[in-house]
Amino acid sequence: MTGADRLNHWLISEGRLLGDEAQIVKAYCEGLVKLGVPLSRARIAQNYANPLLSAWGIIWSPKATKRYTVPAAVLATGSWRGSPFEYVVTHSRSLRKRLNHLDLSTEHPVYAELAQSGATDFLAVPLEHGNGSVQGTSFTTNAETGFSERHIFYIENTRHALAAALEPIAVRHSQTSLLQTYLGRGPAKEIERGHIKRGEHHTVSAAILFADLRNFTSKAQALSEADLLLMMGDYFELVVPSIQETGGDVLKFMGDGILAVFDIDDCAISSCEAAVKASRRSLIRLQEHNNAALAKGQEIMEFVIGIDFGKVTFGNIGNPNRLDFTVVGSTVNVASRVQDLCKNLDKKILVTQSVAQHLPSKVQSAGRHPIRGLLEEIEVFAI
Repeated sequence: MTGADRLNHWLISEGRLLGDEAQIVKAYCEGLVKLGVPLSRARIAQNYANPLLSAWGIIWSPKATKRYTVPAAVLATGSWRGSPFEYVVTHSRSLRKRLNHLDLSTEHPVYAELAQSGATDFLAVPLEHGNGSVQGTSFTTNAETGFSERHIFYIENTRHALAAALEPIAVRHSQTSLLQTYLGRGPAKEIERGHIKRGEHHTVSAAILFADLRNFTSKAQALSEADLLLMMGDYFELVVPSIQETGGDVLKFMGDGILAVFDIDDCAISSCEAAVKASRRSLIRLQEHNNAALAKGQEIMEFVIGIDFGKVTFGNIGNPNRLDFTVVGSTVNVASRVQDLCKNLDKKILVTQSVAQHLPSKVQSAGRHPIRGLLEEIEVFAI
């Protein structure tokens, strides 16, 4: 068995079972070096099924092995257009550039960057996955003579085994990313743990946040569909990042409504403080948005937020052919009703006594009010 054969065998057996992309790439590159390939840098990229990220990958050098991600917006820039990675992914064909024999002024800027770092030779090869997608991979050397034909043979002859070792990891990353994007981080974790049967559930103590856009019905009638979707996108971008930054999880978009849960370590203080902090951050972002809108003569936006704390149940509901992972309980209903009260009391954020008692500073009572579905009035507090 040749050295390349041994490397291929390791990739599709022990390597594949590692389940760790960094370890696989590190061992692979070190294996090439043992075969005599004068490798100074390798970049192994994988497509990402994520609305914000186009790819993730590993950069290897003799000193370090690091993971990186590529924002989706990069695909619309010159960093991608005309790059060796675009060529490899588009044509599913390898690309070699002898950097010390190249007119760098007429080539993509990445070649000049590599040459300035000391690289003399560059090779990009495709990694094909079973679903037909093509991944980009590149190798550089600082050796004065560059890569020999034998070095290139070793890389070309092991790329399919490298793809086989990395594809299961890429699929899992994309699956996790999609689940988190469409369901939220909490439900995604539960589903990955195999909690997918109808009726499966568990109970936690959590702060529930409901946000709702004001005057949505009138705006929907006055705006075109395109403008309405644009406005809703702006609204979600004001609220959702604030929730995620403070440890919350957005579970549902219900028209112009947002349902989020904060079950941080099942701790009342942490959960309530995080929910209030998210609300305040959202209002700061709203003020900045409205200031910019007023400067442009555009219409401003308003939304309200209600928060309650208590026991809630995560679980699968639906029928065997169509399940939904959601959160239910009286806490969810109360948070929704408190959010409705904001409009009647002209308040931006209202919380219940269950939340207020866990906050570090006193909050102002907005009185006791009847809540649909409850026999007794409840006291709410303005933030």
